Amino acid sequence: MAPTEERVASVELRRATLADLDAIYPRTHALNEHEGIHLTETGLRRALGELLGNPALGGVWLVCERAGGASVGYAIVTYCFDLEFGGREGWLTELWIDDLARGRGAGSEVLAALDTLLRAEGVRALHLQVRADNPARRLYERTGFTVTPRHVMTRRMA
Repeated sequence: MAPTEERVASVELRRATLADLDAIYPRTHALNEHEGIHLTETGLRRALGELLGNPALGGVWLVCERAGGASVGYAIVTYCFDLEFGGREGWLTELWIDDLARGRGAGSEVLAALDTLLRAEGVRALHLQVRADNPARRLYERTGFTVTPRHVMTRRMA
């Protein structure tokens, strides 16, 4: 990139609906495959459809170019509640920017827009998990995420 080129991606978020499932599914499938998370197509489509159909669980937002409105990614935040943070909290479970839109500031714009949207929905803290070797970690650190002195532990219930 030449020094005079602007890095601004100029994207906006649009809340996704069930009608967007087919636009989101290939991207979330690719993200999960990249992360080594193996889900069946049926299971992933069912869970994504449940989230898209029930805003109380969280939200899915399409990342769209301002010029033309084409989608270039998505973000998923699910909700829970914790007294430590004073109420509703969110987990950024997935953030995907298509390869051709990466490196131009779209991720930073998405995180800033999510901050505004989630505050309006009463979210008091936003968490995420990222592997130490994931290049996106730099983005998260630049936008205010910090490592907390806890270990996330999981027990599958199904």
